[in-house]
Order: sequence, then C-alpha cells, then structure tokens
Amino acid sequence: MKCDNFSCQAPDSRHILTPPGVALAKIAVVNQKGGVGKTTTTLNLAALLARRGKDPLVIDLDPQAHLTNVCGVAVAAPERSLYGFYCSGASLGGLIKFMTAGLKVIPAHLDLSKVDTQFGKGPNVLNRLNAGIVRENLNTDRPILMDACPMLGVLSLNCIFAADRVLVPISADYLATRGAAQMERTLRALEHVLKKRMDRRYVITRFDARRKLSWEIDRQLRECYGAEVCQTRIAENVSLAESPSQGRDVFAHAPGSRGALDYQALLDELQTSGFMQ
Repeated sequence: MKCDNFSCQAPDSRHILTPPGVALAKIAVVNQKGGVGKTTTTLNLAALLARRGKDPLVIDLDPQAHLTNVCGVAVAAPERSLYGFYCSGASLGGLIKFMTAGLKVIPAHLDLSKVDTQFGKGPNVLNRLNAGIVRENLNTDRPILMDACPMLGVLSLNCIFAADRVLVPISADYLATRGAAQMERTLRALEHVLKKRMDRRYVITRFDARRKLSWEIDRQLRECYGAEVCQTRIAENVSLAESPSQGRDVFAHAPGSRGALDYQALLDELQTSGFMQ
C-alpha cells in the first residue's frame, strides 16, 4: 500500500495520564469511509467503559443515526437531537438520553444532514461542539466518545476539533486502507489550524485470520503507521454483527464471544497506553 504524499514513518507516541478530578479524554471515532466499524467500535468501547464505572458520554454526529438507533433512542423531533444544538442553540446536557445499560447518549437525527448547508466553515462553526462541551463541563471526570459521519464536512470537522485524540477503525480490506490514508492527510492538513498534532490510533476491524488479505493489510498498516496501529485486532465475529439488530452492545448480547473479548482487549490497550485517559 502506498501512503500517498506523506511519510510512512509514524512518530514516537508520548502520553500523559490525566489526574482525577479534571477533564478526561474526548475521542473522535472517524474514518472517511463507511462500513469500517466506527459505530460498532464507539458503542462497544462506551458500553464497556460504563460497565467499568467510567460514566461515558456518547455523541452521535452521523445523520444516519445508526448509533442512536442501536441504543434504542426514539427522537420525538429533530430539535431533541444534536440538531437542536446546531439549529437553535439547545443545551447539550439537555439533549442527553439516559440508557438502561448506563450509557448517556446525545442522539442524532436525519436533519443533521442540513448542518453542512446551513453553516459555513469558519473557526466559530468548527469549534462549536467543543465550545458547548467545555461550557457545560460535560467531560469533567467523564470520557466522551464521538461517532463521526464518514463525509468530511462541518459535522466531522466539529468532531475532530472537539477531540483530544482520534481513533480510526479500518476494516481489513483494501478500500478501507484508502479511507485511512485520506483520514491521515486530513489530520495533517488540520495541524496548522489546530496548532498541534492530533494523537491517533488505528484499529483493524473485521480481521479474519484465515484470509491472506487480512494479514497483508495488517502488515501494510504497521509499516505505514507504526506504533499508532493498535496491537489488538477486532476479529470478524457473528456476535458483533448480530448485536445491533437486537439493540444491544456485544457485552449484553454475547459477553463470552470473541467480539466481546476483542473489545475488552482493545480498551485495556487504550487505557494502559494513556490514550483513553
């Protein structure tokens, strides 16, 4: 795999653990390609954080609202979703839905697709979500996971601008690696605006150890992004495919499944490294 117009050498990672009593990590789960496991990863990491007593908040920034639907959130009107925050200045905290599994979710709605045409891309617009989170102290002692839409626009840029770190799921197929390369170019282009290099991790999803292609994708990604590729791979697993149709995370649906074990290992890795702190 060519890394297109940028160096394949990933820089050394340095992490600072956040002490208790202050803002915890805001993680944007992004890839400029759909179907790579963004929503599955966001949901299951958040569900496991909730089971570990971390009180996570999940924000659905995808107008398709897959995460919202899987969580079983019924949005009575567009203004009761994240769209209300953008269109009428509704409080983010007032939009939170409390789920039985311990998750707190700010839901999406199809009308979020209007945001790109209603707003420009000036600094105030791109920082709008982050400003709301900070103003309402929503991530004090609480991690936030944000499920971005695959299209690069106001919503996905709001997600990145609000994040401390970026997690990029990449399914073990060729087209997904191209999405990752696009994402890397986008993050590098934003560095002069953000005035920092966004810490990121790439996690390989839908990995099938029986397929030569999966191992080839794994090799190419590690050559390209080095230590920024998670050691944990998320294997292709029927429980991960089944659980959304049941309106459950994989830990509620099949806690002993390979999918549940993989996401446990991924969260352990991210926490141990300080990425999820």
